[in-house]
Amino acid sequence: MRRLGVALLGAGRMGQLHAELLGALPEVRVVAVADPLRENAERGAFLARAEETYLEPLEALDHPGVEAVVIATPTPTHAALIREAARRRQAVFCEKPLALDLASTEAALKEVEAYGIPFQIGFQRRYDPGYAQAKALLEGGEIGRVDQFRAVSRDPAPPSLEYLEASGGIAVDMAIHDLDLARFLVGEVVEVQAWGAARVDPRIGALGDWDTVSLLLRFESGALGVVENSRRAVYGYDIRTEVFGERGKLVVEALPKTPLYRYGPGEEVRLDHYRYFTDRFREAYRLELQAFARGVLEGRPLSPGPRDARESLRLALAATRSLREGRPVRVEEVA
Repeated sequence: MRRLGVALLGAGRMGQLHAELLGALPEVRVVAVADPLRENAERGAFLARAEETYLEPLEALDHPGVEAVVIATPTPTHAALIREAARRRQAVFCEKPLALDLASTEAALKEVEAYGIPFQIGFQRRYDPGYAQAKALLEGGEIGRVDQFRAVSRDPAPPSLEYLEASGGIAVDMAIHDLDLARFLVGEVVEVQAWGAARVDPRIGALGDWDTVSLLLRFESGALGVVENSRRAVYGYDIRTEVFGERGKLVVEALPKTPLYRYGPGEEVRLDHYRYFTDRFREAYRLELQAFARGVLEGRPLSPGPRDARESLRLALAATRSLREGRPVRVEEVA
């Protein structure tokens, strides 16, 4: 089997997860890992079984064995690295979002399209077996016309303030996953109304951000949706999605983590729970990277692709505008 030569750019929390998963894929040979922190680069290289480590991403891109790149660096660096990879005719897998604004997104995707390189954006939930099966059932008409969509995502604790300052806000950093699922499962969204508050940490509000939000969605089909996000759930990572239609509903929820319910005296029932998103979606991350490698090697289209990167960000930016302006925002207003 021919193996795809990959450079991993960024070996922080997400990068090290990708390093471990890439290192175990039979379709992949990690030839380079780059991170400005030497200990991260070395740890990532160890996990990925990589040949070389670099402190500068561009040096990794120039390694002669690189055919594709996996970008897990901070979001503000994504667009420039995509352009550099495109100019080297290297396929790109990039963690979401591609950028924090549409202009940078469009500039990077213009080069992707100009050089004709394969491109995949990292919305890993699409590869989770539950969501993938829900998509297939919906396409097969399992519940008929879809009338309502609901998604809940709550993290166990907020990230650092330093991270939040460069994150683009809760809609772009966090809700974008649920907004992508809305598009994936139900279709395009035409309007969003959002409310937000700083209920967890007033310092997040002082940054001009929110840690607790509720979004209302109006789909092109006429269906309606709700997205709820919080930066704090003291019991662990909390995620579920429901699609309701004329002939029933589909619910995606991985509970418990271990398929075991412990019944004790009286009414007590105990079960375990996912603590982090990397735990809940570990298999989805593996499957998306495998799909990327196989797609590049076999010359097949990649998904989610450029349009998904663009339109999910547009929707997240519309939600951000609604949060700031306190009004419904048509997605077409965000250009």
